[in-house]
This record gives sequence, C-alpha cells and structure tokens, in this order.
Amino acid sequence: MAAIQFRNVAKRFDNGKVTVIPDLTFDIKDKEFVVLVGPSGCGKSTTLRMIAGLEDISDGELFIDNKKVNDVAPKDRDIAMVFQSYALYPHMSVYKNMAFALKLRKMPKKEIDEKVRWAASILEIEPYLDRKPRALSGGQRQRVALGRAMVRNPKVFLLDEPLSNLDAKLRTEMRSQITMLHKRLQTTFVYVTHDQTEAMTMADRIVVMDKGVIRQFDTPQKLYSEPADMFVAGFIGSPRMNFIECMITKKKDALYAEFADHIMRIPASKSKGLEKYENRSVILGIRPEEISAYSGGLNVQESCVINAKADIAEMTGGQVNIYFELGESRCIACVKTERKISAGDEVKLLFDCNSAHFFDKETTKAIACV
Repeated sequence: MAAIQFRNVAKRFDNGKVTVIPDLTFDIKDKEFVVLVGPSGCGKSTTLRMIAGLEDISDGELFIDNKKVNDVAPKDRDIAMVFQSYALYPHMSVYKNMAFALKLRKMPKKEIDEKVRWAASILEIEPYLDRKPRALSGGQRQRVALGRAMVRNPKVFLLDEPLSNLDAKLRTEMRSQITMLHKRLQTTFVYVTHDQTEAMTMADRIVVMDKGVIRQFDTPQKLYSEPADMFVAGFIGSPRMNFIECMITKKKDALYAEFADHIMRIPASKSKGLEKYENRSVILGIRPEEISAYSGGLNVQESCVINAKADIAEMTGGQVNIYFELGESRCIACVKTERKISAGDEVKLLFDCNSAHFFDKETTKAIACV
C-alpha cells in the first residue's frame, strides 16, 4: 500500500521566520493519481519535495505506506521523482541513464537489461537506447526521465511540472502517455503543475492550493461544478469564470439576482441558502461556456438575456470568445454562432441561470457551502 498522509504538516524557511505551508492535512490513496495545482508560490512544489524528502518538515507528520518518514532519507522512501529539467546525465547513453540507479543497487546485469528494455518498450524509446540525451527531442528526453523512474519500480511517482518545457502539441501527447502509464503501472502518482488543463484531464483528484493552504481537494468534475469558493471557481476552467456583483431580491415566491440594469430569476434549485441574502449583495458566477448567443424564440424563464457590446471578438474555430462589460465587471462569453461577430458589434447573450453560482461577498465562499 502506497498511501500518503499529511498530518498538520508545516514548512518554514529562514530559521522559522517565513511560513510557506502553515498546516497541511490530507490523504492520498494507494494507486491514486493526485495533482497539486495552484499559482506560482502556492506551496505545491514544496509539498512534493517534502514527500520526496528533499525538504525537511518543520512541524507535523508525514506517512508513506503507513510509515512515518519525517526522518527517513530520500533514498530509503521507495519513491522516484521526475523533474521539470529532465536531469539526465549528458555523457551517458539513454540505456545507461535508465540503468544507472539499478547499477548502484548492484542488481544483476540481466535483470537490469530486462527492466530497461521493458520500460523502453512501454515508452516507445527502444530505437534511442544508444543515443545521448543531446540527440533527442524534448518529448523523447521526458520519456527517458520517466523510464529512469519506472525501472526502479517505486511505490510512489512524484512528477514536478514535467511537461512545462514542451510545446503545446507535445504536452498534449505526453499528458495522455503519463495517464496511460499510471493505469498500466497501478502505482501512486503525485503530480505538480500550474496548468489547470493538465490537472483536469489527468487527475483522479486535485488539490487546489493557495498560499500554502488547500482551498479544495476533490474530483475534477466536483471542482468544476461545485467550487468551494471564488478562488477555486476562478482557477478551474478556461477561460475563467465571470464574477458579477448582484443584489438578491424577492418577488412573490421567487428570488431574483439584479445587476447592471438586468434581472435574472433564480431557479428553485439554486435558491437554497440564498434566502438569508435577500436585499444583500452577493457575487454571481457564471462560466463563459454557459453563456450563449440569443436569437429569440426561446423560453427564457430560467435564463437572462443580456444586451452587450463586443469589445473584443476572438474566433477560435467552432466558437467566438466575446469580451464585454457588464456594469463594473469585465466578462467573457464563449458562444457557438454562424454569424460573424466583430469588435464593436451589439450582441444578445443568454445567461443559463441553472448553471449560475453564488458566492458570499465577504468570505468568497460558495453560498451552498456557507
């Protein structure tokens, strides 16, 4: 079992003067693929390095495979780490790079050869075993780095932004390869990235971090559809969620959100928790993909038609990204339309109220979570 448990773990630098991680408690299950995601400086790489033993733990306890590892050396933790920079030995061939750690263990040559060729076969780098790293592309070097980790058959794989040096096409290819590799090896993977698209497409669960604190730890779908607060809502999803200040009012038996000379009826399914905000300001959140072009003739009882001016219109093939102002808020809509839309055009946009989110203005937490 290669489960990982953090128990009130803290990390401080500069003789305790600078706290990077104040109090971290969460569990990673055996064979799970967990991604740590967040903006630069949020503590995700520091967390990974503490699992690896490359950073000391200031307070708290860390367990790997139900064993406390606070004082266990990195080489004795049965983990393998893949770095952003590949960290290959330039004077060694691919074969020797992959075999190096096994030779240090004094493993028999035949067993080393079997492991290296097994990993090379899975990663499709067999033709490159005699080459030096400088003769390989970025994607090939990254596969060698993965292969070097694979041959050790570790309990835990740690990957620190391994795709950040690759171009967009290679990143997409390597994402799917790493996901397939996890399924094939059935080992615990902990992966660090600042790219939320990588996190959403690869992870079983995602840890969203901000300033050393976990904002939410959940499945990709839950993070997208039920964000715990405005930070998670704005970080997960691309383009980011629109945030609009609105006033909650009540007319007859229904609640409404009023903003920028518009009024939106709030569906009954979304009203729970909002009653206590009557005549108060909250933050309405709606994702760009939940806004569509309106051409009339639809039942809009649980939708809201917005008249907007397109400040910028970006054609992205199957859709148009429309940037517009709504009161004091800058918003974006990702709409599918056959009509050509240019900057300066007046457009009618339909907000899907059933997909709206509401956040407490003071705490920034989702209303349903307050």
